[in-house]
Parts: sequence; structure tokens; C-alpha cells
Amino acid sequence: MGRQLAIQLAGHGCHLALSDVNEFGLAETQALAWQADPSIRISVRKLDVADREAVFAWADATAREHGKVNLIFNNAGVGLSSTAEAMKIEDFTWLMNINFWGIVHGTQAFLPHLKDAGDGHIINTSSLFGLLAAPGTSAYHAAKFAVRGFTESLRQELDMMKCGVSATCVHPGGIKTAIAQNARTDENIASLGMDPRTNKEKFSKNLITSAEQASATILKGVRHNKRRVLVGLDAIVLDKVQRLFPEGYAVIIGMMLRRTYKV
Repeated sequence: MGRQLAIQLAGHGCHLALSDVNEFGLAETQALAWQADPSIRISVRKLDVADREAVFAWADATAREHGKVNLIFNNAGVGLSSTAEAMKIEDFTWLMNINFWGIVHGTQAFLPHLKDAGDGHIINTSSLFGLLAAPGTSAYHAAKFAVRGFTESLRQELDMMKCGVSATCVHPGGIKTAIAQNARTDENIASLGMDPRTNKEKFSKNLITSAEQASATILKGVRHNKRRVLVGLDAIVLDKVQRLFPEGYAVIIGMMLRRTYKV
């Protein structure tokens, strides 16, 4: 999804500062963005968003190299399938450092530069799983619910400051990316009736929205200064279900899981 955001922003003539922990993937994204507009300036940096000092150094370098910063997309994310009871603390910490603290680091590092520009926007990626919960992904929910609360509070603060900067919280449903294949899966999910060997493949069947569609939806939401952007039909439908049945939606989630995993 981050790659498609870069390509679509390039198509709008935006100069880009790209980061990724995967240097090969980063180079590919840079090349694809330049195909969209060879005239734009693109800087790249290998970056682990869990490293607070590195993120702040990148933000400062970006402002120096590009002159100003108007948009920051905090989009890095990883997955973990595990029961809450038996989850390894090192796995929980790994996920939170990227999915939550990475958002915080990116926000705090770039916000002063956005204010200096006088016209800026922070886009933080939560998830459909930041609106409702399902079994076997408690760490992911913890991070994404935290991102939602952090960003919604941030948006209110920015509105009160009248500083020219705003914020949007993005809630994607199942997006066709590599997040499921790159996720960590613990054998303990077998206690939930899920097969650790096939969990990723079965979960991937729920990824129904293309990254291209998702990115277009996000950018449209930013242009309209939306507080919250739901991405994908599944996110839109399940958000309504959760609102209508704040306790009962768990029954519907259970039915969906039984169909997917044949629990």
C-alpha cells in the first residue's frame, strides 16, 4: 500500500522521501515512482521505524533535502497470529515497536516540519482491526486501537492549535499486500482450532481490495481532510455492524472465522 501511495503521489507531481527497512523493495518503489513522473525529486533511506533516533534523523534530513514537508504517511506494519495467553513477549514487543511506536515516532519527528511549512497533513494507518476485534490477533488489535486513539486525539489538538496541520486515521480492511505472508505465526493458535501451517493462506483469502484502490481512497480522504477513512467494502460493512451491535458483532466474527478456518 505504501508503494502505491508513492506511485500515485508521484503521478500528482509530488516530490517524495521514501523509507523502508527492505532496501531492495525501496529501490523498486523509487523506480516505479519515477516512471509515474521522471521529473520529481525522490530521496530514499533504509529505515527501521522502531528506531526513534533514526526516524528523527530522517525527518530532519528530509526537510533539509526537500526544503519543506507537507505530508507524512506513517504506514509501516507487521502481523502476528498468537493467543493472548501464550504470546511471546518478544513477539508482542516487536509488533508494538513497529505498528504503534513507529506511528508515534513518525508523527513527532515530522510534525515540527509540517508546522514550519504552514500546510501539512499526518496520515496514520490503523486498521479495520482498530475498530473491532477477532481472536488470535490481540497484539495487532492492541497496536491498531492505540493508533486510532492517538490519531483521533492528535487531530483534535491540531484543530485547536489552528497551525495549518491536520491528521487522518486510516482503517483499511483486507488489502492485497504481503502483510499476511510476512506475519509471524505461533503454533499456539492451534488451540483456537486454526492450523498454523495454513493460517496465512486462509487469511489471505480475506484480502479483497487492491493496494491501488486503497491508496486512491486514502488520498481522496486526505484531500477532503477526513478524520477517518475506511478502506474497502469489508471495512465499511463491518464498521457499521460493530456500531449497530457493539457486543453482538463478535458472534458474526465467529461465524466468519468458522467459515474461513472450518473451526
